[in-house]
Amino acid sequence: MTKTAIAIRHLHFENLGTLEPLLQTRGYTVRYLDAPDGDLRAADTASAALLVVLGGPIGAFDESTYPFIEDELAIIAHRLESHRPLLGICLGAQLIARALGAGVASMGVKEIGFSPLVLTPEGEASSLAALGGVPVLHWHGDRFDIPDGAARLAGTAICDNQAFSIGRHVLALQCHLEADPSQIEHWLVGHACELAQADIDPCALRAEARARQADLPAAAQAVFSAWLDGIEGYAPGKLL
Repeated sequence: MTKTAIAIRHLHFENLGTLEPLLQTRGYTVRYLDAPDGDLRAADTASAALLVVLGGPIGAFDESTYPFIEDELAIIAHRLESHRPLLGICLGAQLIARALGAGVASMGVKEIGFSPLVLTPEGEASSLAALGGVPVLHWHGDRFDIPDGAARLAGTAICDNQAFSIGRHVLALQCHLEADPSQIEHWLVGHACELAQADIDPCALRAEARARQADLPAAAQAVFSAWLDGIEGYAPGKLL
């Protein structure tokens, strides 16, 4: 039986990255929905085996400027109510937190670059343990609060809330674990203004990405494989 993974995308280069070939290897048909292009609610996201909400350079409360955020929140709320597998990355994680009633606000500083996560005891018992301390890509200025009933999994010195989970079926990541270090040039060009405003050297980021081209994709695939192992075999209506 065909399994579909739908990814809601905000920028073309902020895609599924190294997660996409893993999903395809595991038998998923991957489909992108580009949030700015039209009515997201017209798409059949409810029946997808997996829904992924990706990152983007806008805020989780910016629907007055970007009305499609309301559609995303509605899709996420329905997904949460149906207890079906849901992965949020950066903005996607912030939208999940908001849909669950948690706060999302500016940190007052940018966290951009590669650094390891510090796992909580719950994080050590989760799929994130497969990271093994490998530095991951951070690229954000906002942070989420941990929703009621969710398990806090990780943080960093700059951002205390980097990941949370609900059961086995919801995983929210502030960091860009999916990002392919070999594709960092797209990020450097696409976010050139943000880097300049934050006084961050693209050359230093490029060098960090080159140093991570071997270990980060392998660690990320180990994390996502462990999480997918936990959600596969899901039956509608069954709580994970």
